[in-house]
Amino acid sequence: MAGKRKRFLKRKILGFFSLTYLLFAHSCMTMRTSSKDAKVYFEEQKTTFSEQTISIQDRELHYIQTGKKEAATLVFMHGSPGSWDAYKTYLSDTTLTSQFRLIAPDRPGFGKSGFRKSMALQPQAVILNELLSQLDNGKPITLIGHSYGGPLITQMALEQPELYDKLVMLAGALDPDAEKPEKWRKPLTWIPLKYLVPGALKPSNDELWMLKEDLKHLKPRLQNLKTPTLIIHGTEDQLVPYQNVTFMQENFTQVDSLKVISIENENHFIVWSQEQLVKNALLSWVRSD
Repeated sequence: MAGKRKRFLKRKILGFFSLTYLLFAHSCMTMRTSSKDAKVYFEEQKTTFSEQTISIQDRELHYIQTGKKEAATLVFMHGSPGSWDAYKTYLSDTTLTSQFRLIAPDRPGFGKSGFRKSMALQPQAVILNELLSQLDNGKPITLIGHSYGGPLITQMALEQPELYDKLVMLAGALDPDAEKPEKWRKPLTWIPLKYLVPGALKPSNDELWMLKEDLKHLKPRLQNLKTPTLIIHGTEDQLVPYQNVTFMQENFTQVDSLKVISIENENHFIVWSQEQLVKNALLSWVRSD
Protein backbone atom coordinates (compact mmCIF):
# COMPACT_ATOMS: atom_id res chain seq x y z
CA MET A 1 0.00 0.00 0.00
CA ALA A 2 2.82 2.40 0.90
CA GLY A 3 4.57 1.57 -2.39
CA LYS A 4 1.47 2.52 -4.38
CA ARG A 5 1.21 5.82 -2.52
CA LYS A 6 4.85 6.61 -3.28
CA ARG A 7 4.38 5.84 -6.99
CA PHE A 8 1.24 7.95 -7.07
CA LEU A 9 3.05 10.80 -5.34
CA LYS A 10 5.95 10.58 -7.82
CA ARG A 11 3.56 10.69 -10.77
CA LYS A 12 1.76 13.65 -9.21
CA ILE A 13 5.02 15.54 -8.68
CA LEU A 14 6.18 14.71 -12.22
CA GLY A 15 2.85 15.88 -13.62
CA PHE A 16 3.04 19.09 -11.62
CA PHE A 17 6.54 19.92 -12.85
CA SER A 18 5.64 18.97 -16.44
CA LEU A 19 2.62 21.28 -16.35
CA THR A 20 4.68 24.03 -14.73
CA TYR A 21 7.32 23.68 -17.48
CA LEU A 22 4.73 23.87 -20.25
CA LEU A 23 3.04 26.93 -18.77
CA PHE A 24 6.34 28.69 -18.12
CA ALA A 25 7.95 27.83 -21.43
CA HIS A 26 4.93 28.68 -23.56
CA SER A 27 4.42 32.00 -21.79
CA CYS A 28 8.07 33.07 -21.72
CA MET A 29 9.19 31.98 -25.19
CA THR A 30 6.56 33.61 -27.38
CA MET A 31 9.08 36.16 -28.73
CA ARG A 32 6.34 38.69 -29.31
CA THR A 33 5.63 42.18 -28.03
CA SER A 34 2.27 43.12 -26.54
CA SER A 35 0.33 46.06 -27.96
CA LYS A 36 0.86 47.87 -24.67
CA ASP A 37 4.65 47.43 -24.82
CA ALA A 38 4.71 48.45 -28.48
CA LYS A 39 2.82 51.63 -27.64
CA VAL A 40 5.21 52.42 -24.80
CA TYR A 41 8.26 51.83 -27.00
CA PHE A 42 7.12 54.00 -29.89
CA GLU A 43 5.93 56.77 -27.56
CA GLU A 44 9.36 56.79 -25.91
CA GLN A 45 10.93 57.05 -29.38
CA LYS A 46 8.44 59.76 -30.38
CA THR A 47 7.48 57.66 -33.40
CA THR A 48 3.96 57.52 -34.80
CA PHE A 49 2.95 53.95 -35.55
CA SER A 50 -0.05 51.84 -36.46
CA GLU A 51 -0.71 48.22 -35.58
CA GLN A 52 -3.06 46.17 -37.74
CA THR A 53 -4.23 42.58 -38.13
CA ILE A 54 -6.00 41.50 -41.31
CA SER A 55 -7.34 38.15 -42.48
CA ILE A 56 -5.95 36.55 -45.65
CA GLN A 57 -6.86 33.01 -46.73
CA ASP A 58 -8.33 32.34 -43.28
CA ARG A 59 -5.03 33.34 -41.65
CA GLU A 60 -4.47 36.37 -39.46
CA LEU A 61 -1.55 38.58 -40.46
CA HIS A 62 -0.32 41.19 -38.01
CA TYR A 63 2.01 44.05 -38.89
CA ILE A 64 3.44 47.31 -37.58
CA GLN A 65 3.72 50.39 -39.79
CA THR A 66 5.65 53.63 -39.28
CA GLY A 67 6.92 56.46 -41.46
CA LYS A 68 5.27 58.35 -44.31
CA LYS A 69 2.14 56.66 -45.67
CA GLU A 70 2.56 57.90 -49.25
CA ALA A 71 6.31 57.28 -49.54
CA ALA A 72 8.31 54.39 -50.99
CA THR A 73 8.05 51.33 -48.75
CA LEU A 74 10.62 49.26 -46.86
CA VAL A 75 9.30 45.87 -45.73
CA PHE A 76 11.22 43.99 -43.05
CA MET A 77 10.94 40.17 -42.78
CA HIS A 78 12.26 38.60 -39.60
CA GLY A 79 14.13 35.33 -39.22
CA SER A 80 13.23 32.14 -37.38
CA PRO A 81 12.08 32.43 -34.66
CA GLY A 82 11.18 36.08 -34.35
CA SER A 83 8.56 38.77 -34.83
CA TRP A 84 8.23 42.36 -36.06
CA ASP A 85 10.14 43.69 -33.05
CA ALA A 86 13.41 42.27 -34.41
CA TYR A 87 13.42 45.52 -36.43
CA LYS A 88 11.94 47.92 -33.88
CA THR A 89 14.98 50.21 -33.88
CA TYR A 90 14.74 50.44 -37.67
CA LEU A 91 11.04 51.24 -37.44
CA SER A 92 11.79 54.13 -35.09
CA ASP A 93 14.86 55.46 -36.89
CA THR A 94 14.14 59.08 -37.82
CA THR A 95 16.30 58.97 -40.96
CA LEU A 96 14.21 56.09 -42.28
CA THR A 97 10.80 57.24 -41.05
CA SER A 98 11.28 60.71 -42.52
CA GLN A 99 11.76 59.30 -46.01
CA PHE A 100 9.93 55.98 -46.22
CA ARG A 101 6.91 54.00 -45.15
CA LEU A 102 8.17 51.09 -43.03
CA ILE A 103 6.22 47.83 -42.59
CA ALA A 104 7.24 44.88 -40.42
CA PRO A 105 4.90 41.87 -40.43
CA ASP A 106 4.82 38.98 -38.05
CA ARG A 107 5.40 36.07 -40.42
CA PRO A 108 2.77 33.31 -40.41
CA GLY A 109 3.10 31.26 -37.22
CA PHE A 110 4.88 33.98 -35.25
CA GLY A 111 3.94 36.95 -33.11
CA LYS A 112 0.26 37.66 -33.63
CA SER A 113 0.02 36.04 -37.07
CA GLY A 114 -1.61 32.69 -36.29
CA PHE A 115 0.88 31.95 -33.52
CA ARG A 116 2.41 28.42 -33.65
CA LYS A 117 0.66 27.53 -36.95
CA SER A 118 3.67 27.09 -39.21
CA MET A 119 3.83 27.15 -43.02
CA ALA A 120 6.34 26.20 -45.70
CA LEU A 121 8.22 28.81 -47.72
CA GLN A 122 6.01 29.04 -50.81
CA PRO A 123 2.60 29.38 -49.09
CA GLN A 124 4.10 31.98 -46.74
CA ALA A 125 5.24 33.96 -49.78
CA VAL A 126 1.77 33.80 -51.34
CA ILE A 127 0.05 35.10 -48.21
CA LEU A 128 2.59 37.87 -47.60
CA ASN A 129 2.37 38.93 -51.24
CA GLU A 130 -1.38 39.27 -50.80
CA LEU A 131 -0.82 41.41 -47.69
CA LEU A 132 1.55 43.74 -49.51
CA SER A 133 -0.69 43.88 -52.58
CA GLN A 134 -3.46 45.15 -50.32
CA LEU A 135 -1.10 47.71 -48.76
CA ASP A 136 0.42 48.83 -52.07
CA ASN A 137 0.42 52.63 -52.30
CA GLY A 138 1.76 52.75 -55.84
CA LYS A 139 5.31 53.60 -54.75
CA PRO A 140 8.41 51.35 -54.98
CA ILE A 141 8.63 48.51 -52.45
CA THR A 142 11.93 47.13 -51.16
CA LEU A 143 11.93 43.79 -49.33
CA ILE A 144 14.49 43.25 -46.55
CA GLY A 145 14.92 39.74 -45.16
CA HIS A 146 17.19 38.41 -42.41
CA SER A 147 18.16 34.70 -42.24
CA TYR A 148 14.98 32.73 -43.12
CA GLY A 149 13.62 36.05 -44.35
CA GLY A 150 16.18 35.91 -47.19
CA PRO A 151 14.74 32.93 -49.06
CA LEU A 152 11.27 34.17 -48.21
CA ILE A 153 11.67 37.53 -49.94
CA THR A 154 13.30 35.73 -52.88
CA GLN A 155 10.27 33.45 -53.16
CA MET A 156 7.98 36.48 -52.87
CA ALA A 157 9.78 38.31 -55.67
CA LEU A 158 9.63 35.25 -57.91
CA GLU A 159 5.90 34.77 -57.24
CA GLN A 160 5.01 38.42 -57.88
CA PRO A 161 7.97 40.25 -59.48
CA GLU A 162 5.96 43.27 -60.60
CA LEU A 163 5.26 44.22 -56.98
CA TYR A 164 8.85 44.74 -55.83
CA ASP A 165 11.53 47.21 -56.77
CA LYS A 166 14.56 45.87 -54.83
CA LEU A 167 15.68 43.15 -52.40
CA VAL A 168 18.08 43.23 -49.45
CA MET A 169 19.44 39.91 -48.12
CA LEU A 170 20.77 40.07 -44.56
CA ALA A 171 22.59 36.79 -43.88
CA GLY A 172 20.10 35.04 -46.14
CA ALA A 173 19.88 31.22 -46.18
CA LEU A 174 19.51 30.31 -49.89
CA ASP A 175 21.90 27.39 -50.46
CA PRO A 176 20.22 24.00 -49.88
CA ASP A 177 23.63 22.32 -49.56
CA ALA A 178 24.49 24.62 -46.65
CA GLU A 179 21.38 23.57 -44.76
CA LYS A 180 22.05 20.71 -42.34
CA PRO A 181 18.72 20.08 -40.64
CA GLU A 182 19.36 18.42 -37.28
CA LYS A 183 17.74 14.99 -37.11
CA TRP A 184 16.28 15.76 -33.69
CA ARG A 185 13.98 18.33 -35.32
CA LYS A 186 11.86 15.74 -37.14
CA PRO A 187 10.36 13.98 -34.07
CA LEU A 188 9.42 17.40 -32.70
CA THR A 189 7.07 17.86 -35.66
CA TRP A 190 5.05 14.79 -34.61
CA ILE A 191 2.00 14.60 -32.38
CA PRO A 192 2.16 14.76 -29.36
CA LEU A 193 5.80 15.89 -29.13
CA LYS A 194 5.22 19.07 -31.12
CA TYR A 195 2.94 20.34 -28.37
CA LEU A 196 5.85 20.16 -25.93
CA VAL A 197 7.99 22.52 -28.00
CA PRO A 198 7.57 25.89 -26.26
CA GLY A 199 6.28 29.11 -27.76
CA ALA A 200 7.79 30.40 -30.98
CA LEU A 201 10.25 27.51 -31.10
CA LYS A 202 7.49 25.22 -32.38
CA PRO A 203 6.78 27.03 -35.71
CA SER A 204 10.50 27.72 -36.02
CA ASN A 205 11.34 24.04 -35.68
CA ASP A 206 8.66 23.13 -38.22
CA GLU A 207 9.77 25.57 -40.91
CA LEU A 208 13.49 24.97 -40.40
CA TRP A 209 12.92 21.25 -40.79
CA MET A 210 11.17 21.95 -44.11
CA LEU A 211 13.66 24.57 -45.29
CA LYS A 212 16.19 22.32 -47.03
CA GLU A 213 13.52 20.77 -49.27
CA ASP A 214 11.96 24.19 -49.82
CA LEU A 215 15.33 25.52 -51.01
CA LYS A 216 15.79 22.55 -53.34
CA HIS A 217 12.49 23.43 -55.00
CA LEU A 218 13.42 27.11 -55.10
CA LYS A 219 16.89 26.64 -56.64
CA PRO A 220 15.83 26.00 -60.29
CA ARG A 221 13.74 29.18 -60.21
CA LEU A 222 16.56 31.45 -59.07
CA GLN A 223 17.71 31.93 -62.67
CA ASN A 224 14.40 33.75 -63.25
CA LEU A 225 14.97 36.32 -60.52
CA LYS A 226 15.53 39.79 -61.99
CA THR A 227 14.88 42.08 -59.02
CA PRO A 228 17.99 44.14 -58.10
CA THR A 229 19.49 42.54 -55.00
CA LEU A 230 21.85 43.68 -52.25
CA ILE A 231 23.54 40.94 -50.18
CA ILE A 232 25.04 41.71 -46.76
CA HIS A 233 26.70 38.79 -44.98
CA GLY A 234 29.21 38.22 -42.20
CA THR A 235 32.25 36.14 -43.16
CA GLU A 236 32.18 34.26 -39.83
CA ASP A 237 28.49 33.38 -39.85
CA GLN A 238 28.19 29.92 -38.28
CA LEU A 239 24.40 29.63 -38.56
CA VAL A 240 24.05 30.60 -42.23
CA PRO A 241 27.53 30.00 -43.71
CA TYR A 242 29.16 32.54 -46.02
CA GLN A 243 28.99 29.99 -48.84
CA ASN A 244 25.42 31.24 -49.30
CA VAL A 245 26.90 34.40 -50.84
CA THR A 246 28.80 32.41 -53.47
CA PHE A 247 25.67 30.35 -54.12
CA MET A 248 23.60 33.49 -54.77
CA GLN A 249 26.28 34.97 -57.02
CA GLU A 250 26.30 31.76 -59.09
CA ASN A 251 22.51 31.40 -59.30
CA PHE A 252 21.23 34.97 -59.54
CA THR A 253 22.27 35.02 -63.19
CA GLN A 254 19.46 37.28 -64.44
CA VAL A 255 19.38 39.77 -61.56
CA ASP A 256 19.53 43.27 -63.07
CA SER A 257 21.95 44.54 -60.41
CA LEU A 258 23.71 42.45 -57.76
CA LYS A 259 25.85 43.94 -55.00
CA VAL A 260 27.63 42.14 -52.15
CA ILE A 261 28.82 43.67 -48.89
CA SER A 262 30.94 41.23 -46.90
CA ILE A 263 31.50 42.09 -43.24
CA GLU A 264 34.77 40.63 -42.03
CA ASN A 265 34.81 38.63 -38.78
CA GLU A 266 31.09 39.16 -38.27
CA ASN A 267 28.53 36.51 -37.30
CA HIS A 268 24.86 35.90 -38.11
CA PHE A 269 23.39 38.75 -36.08
CA ILE A 270 24.38 41.67 -38.29
CA VAL A 271 20.87 43.16 -38.10
CA TRP A 272 21.73 44.29 -34.57
CA SER A 273 25.53 44.17 -34.26
CA GLN A 274 26.06 46.13 -37.49
CA GLU A 275 22.87 48.16 -37.42
CA GLN A 276 24.35 51.45 -38.62
CA LEU A 277 26.24 49.75 -41.46
CA VAL A 278 23.06 47.97 -42.52
CA LYS A 279 21.02 51.19 -42.39
CA ASN A 280 23.60 53.11 -44.41
CA ALA A 281 23.87 50.35 -47.00
CA LEU A 282 20.08 50.10 -47.20
CA LEU A 283 19.70 53.85 -47.77
CA SER A 284 22.39 53.86 -50.44
CA TRP A 285 20.86 50.85 -52.16
CA VAL A 286 17.31 52.17 -52.20
CA ARG A 287 18.44 55.55 -53.54
CA SER A 288 20.57 54.03 -56.31
CA ASP A 289 19.21 53.82 -59.85
